[in-house]
Amino acid sequence: MAPTVAAPISESSNITDLVVTNGNGVKGLSEMGLKTLPKQYIQPVEERITVSNILPQESIPIIDMSNWDEQKVSESICDAAEKWGFFQIINHGVPIEVLENVKDATHRFFNLPAEEKRKFSKENSPSNSVRFGTSFSPEAEKALEWKDYLSLFYVSEDEASALWPSACKDQVLEYMRGSEPVIQTLLEALMKRINVKEIDETKESLLMGSKRINLNYYPICPNPELTVGVGRHSDVSTLTILLQDNIGGLYVRGNNDSWVHVPPVSGSLVINVGDALQIMSNGRYKSIEHRVVASGSKNRISVPIFVNPRPSDMIGPFSEVLARGEKALYKQVLYSDYVKHFFRKAHDGKNTIEFAKI
Repeated sequence: MAPTVAAPISESSNITDLVVTNGNGVKGLSEMGLKTLPKQYIQPVEERITVSNILPQESIPIIDMSNWDEQKVSESICDAAEKWGFFQIINHGVPIEVLENVKDATHRFFNLPAEEKRKFSKENSPSNSVRFGTSFSPEAEKALEWKDYLSLFYVSEDEASALWPSACKDQVLEYMRGSEPVIQTLLEALMKRINVKEIDETKESLLMGSKRINLNYYPICPNPELTVGVGRHSDVSTLTILLQDNIGGLYVRGNNDSWVHVPPVSGSLVINVGDALQIMSNGRYKSIEHRVVASGSKNRISVPIFVNPRPSDMIGPFSEVLARGEKALYKQVLYSDYVKHFFRKAHDGKNTIEFAKI
């Protein structure tokens, strides 16, 4: 049911109350049947995608993982991580039913009444590990993003079972468990190319010591060409494992000022290199800017798993990468400091990585 407001919705304080304070999110705004986009969501011209800066003939690699132990599959993974920083995988071993279940659970959570979702807002959530919110960093943004999200930091199965929303927790945990072998396989392949022969306990912590999963909801937008679902950014993760629905709208940075669409492929997962892996590989693997456009006709969802170092880890180029005399491009940084730097500003392309550069 669409929310009701007594005062004109165009006033800034009413938007904030409706979307943020009352827990309706932009989904609630969308369901009011607005004919025009509220001014808080209108992005500067330079942040909008137009037909003129899309490269329709380009596409990121699609890698068949059915024979994942073959050398050519490992090479394809590493080549894609070096050249594009983005690729899709098919026949990856995560059952289609698991993927469909987590998509259904995402819709189920966002279809809850506002007062139920509000229980997980910053002010009300039982834990810092569970956060329902909207946009990216509303306090720091000049223009808001047309997206709601539920962010879940994984501490343990017990905590997740106790604190994550019942509408989605079982399906999300099943998806996380199902993706474990995929993550391990991808990281083993990527490490071998940069001279890391074995992922020992220390490396395992640095590469995949913590995980966060987001359920993202991009509702129908009255003027999609004027706003963004997510602004230009690169992830701060080691790797991101993204499940998207069949709507489309994810774009990655191509050459110069152009953008390449990542079309939905049934049963696939989209993999991208994050800043942490760019730093640890000393720039060999690239974290690439990406963004999401809003849709004027469909509600879109996506479910990324962010595979990260632990917050307490110091990250920097691996010694194995520098063993042959290569000069370090990045300093050692505390991962939690890096992440805080990312979240204290609006999305701004690749600027976060400057925090770690020497």
